[in-house]
Amino acid sequence: MTLIQRLSAAALAAATLLALAAPASAQPGRTPEDLGVPLEDVLLIGGTAAPGPEGKTVLWGASSGAPAHLNAVDPATGAEVGRFDLPGAGGSWAVEATPDGSVYVGTYGQGNLFRWTEQGGMKDLGRPIASENFIWSVAAGEGATVYGGTSPGGRLFSYDPATGVRDYGKLSPAHAYVRSVSYANGKIYAGTEGPAAVFEIDAVTGASKQLPTPDGLDPADKWAYDVNVAAGYVYVRYGGSSPGPLHVWDIAAGRWNDEIDVVHGLDVSPPDEEGRVYLVKGGELVRYDPKTKVTTPTGVPFAGRVANTRGIGWAELGLPDYPGKSIVGLLWRGMMFRYNPQTGAKSFMQTGVRGEAIDVTALTEGPDGRMYAGGFLNGGFAALNAQTGEREEFHTFSQSEDMTTHDGRLYIGAYPEARVYAYDPKLPWNSTEYSPSPEPGPAANPARLFDFAADKQIRPRAIVSAGRYLATGTMPDLGHLGGVLALWDTKTGTLKHAQRNVIKDQSIVSLAYRDGILYGGTSIYSGQSATPPTQPEAKLFAWSVKENRLLWEFVPAPGKPAIPELTFDALGRLWGIAGGEVFAVSTAAMKVVKRVTLSGSKSSTGRLAFNPRDLALYGAHAGQYVFKLNPLTGQHTVLKEGPVHQLAVHKSGDVYFAEGPRLFRLAR
Repeated sequence: MTLIQRLSAAALAAATLLALAAPASAQPGRTPEDLGVPLEDVLLIGGTAAPGPEGKTVLWGASSGAPAHLNAVDPATGAEVGRFDLPGAGGSWAVEATPDGSVYVGTYGQGNLFRWTEQGGMKDLGRPIASENFIWSVAAGEGATVYGGTSPGGRLFSYDPATGVRDYGKLSPAHAYVRSVSYANGKIYAGTEGPAAVFEIDAVTGASKQLPTPDGLDPADKWAYDVNVAAGYVYVRYGGSSPGPLHVWDIAAGRWNDEIDVVHGLDVSPPDEEGRVYLVKGGELVRYDPKTKVTTPTGVPFAGRVANTRGIGWAELGLPDYPGKSIVGLLWRGMMFRYNPQTGAKSFMQTGVRGEAIDVTALTEGPDGRMYAGGFLNGGFAALNAQTGEREEFHTFSQSEDMTTHDGRLYIGAYPEARVYAYDPKLPWNSTEYSPSPEPGPAANPARLFDFAADKQIRPRAIVSAGRYLATGTMPDLGHLGGVLALWDTKTGTLKHAQRNVIKDQSIVSLAYRDGILYGGTSIYSGQSATPPTQPEAKLFAWSVKENRLLWEFVPAPGKPAIPELTFDALGRLWGIAGGEVFAVSTAAMKVVKRVTLSGSKSSTGRLAFNPRDLALYGAHAGQYVFKLNPLTGQHTVLKEGPVHQLAVHKSGDVYFAEGPRLFRLAR
């Protein structure tokens, strides 16, 4: 194209922008259509087996939602026998029953502690420690006393209905999380995030000592994720949400007694009459004897990516094949399992735990023209008909960080471990990780392509089609800074390039591509909020795909910590949103050529997309409102106020956005 042709094309585009990108106020009658809740599923995190309503043993499990709930399930039938609101809580890792019959729930969101009793029902006891908004674990003490561990201050506390809260203080000056807590015989055992440490605390005096690190274990990037005391032994699983080594501490001998490989967590069972416990190892329920160090298989399989128990214990089922006491427990998607040591009977059953609405975290148009949505924490994956707005498919899946269409497939970035999947909508859904079948089936769809766990990454926050490549930008895990920029060759199925710290100590949270160049927006934060940043403000950078090198970087929005979205307009200008403003960049001149200030919050969250049908920019600002912006004049109008965090434009010109779990469509 000659210079004259380029100038003519630019002039035509500018004229079209002026003609079509009129302010939203000039388009009466554009009322967003409420499409309902596309994502709804069960996610159980904390749980225990203990007496429930009318004194019968039930499976207690906390389901994440808004609000979260504490559920009681009959282990003989799977039926719901109780469901209790946890107001203000998003969910709970921490569910425990005390000897007096109380059930305590330590929550995240507001960090409140709840107590259920047969006589009083559910009571909100408030936040035990004012500075802490996350209770990671609670452990039963004597009577009605419970012990808990928190973040972000890494504190240990106790609660006794008679005396109230006792703050034991910060467990360790080097740690922000008390991740796991257990109790026995006047001693509290508590584990931290990496570098993993386990402490023994005297419950009366508060005196604390750290247990030695097991021989051969490098605690640097491991958590003391699960801590359980049973019959004189402390079981500590080191690692994270994935299977890891379980070390056994002999309390009387004061030494590490054994190590068991590939243990799933989250808990070991209470001991049987001989002091043996049950746990999940290598995808199977096994019995472990700490005296003989013998592990005995049961033949009960645990398939899929997440095979952690969400509460495990003993119950009398009153069923023919399950005489006496049986091992029972919950799994994360509402399934329960049973095993009888006398007969070997085993079974899995879907319980009556109800699904919860899931906040939308990813939106995009798929290769088949449908709109796709992925969700937070509970995850989920939904496909919607773009003409009717109706949901046509729903599947259980991981938390989604971003989605994009590339070369006939939908690519999904999943949390944690910064995993990336490819989904072909022309083929049947077959998730071997999230909907596992005991029988061999077709190839996985979505197929897991790669991850960046080895690079200490946790969130693939930005995914974009980049010529023949799929480009991914990531955020690192706790204790690390510096994201990865990766290029995946979809033709050969290999990584062409993967580089960490393209911009020093900054995550890559937005990407756009044009004419062989990747443009990235950064964040000074890691993928976990507890890691303090070292850089003062976010940057914009350009990366040559062909040459695999950084072309330039600069600060387009001074003082802003993140640039969460980038998009090109019809004139080839690169637009970004950052901390209460929208800006346009001339990539040739490497400078900001237009800046628009948004009203309201200056939060660093936001979404921005260019609509080729009306040549306007649409955005979601700081969870406050949806806006439309004329890219030539900068004139902008609020289209709808609400807690909006996700937004995408369909090729039809329709604009989709999400307010928490609800999806809306603004038809062109």
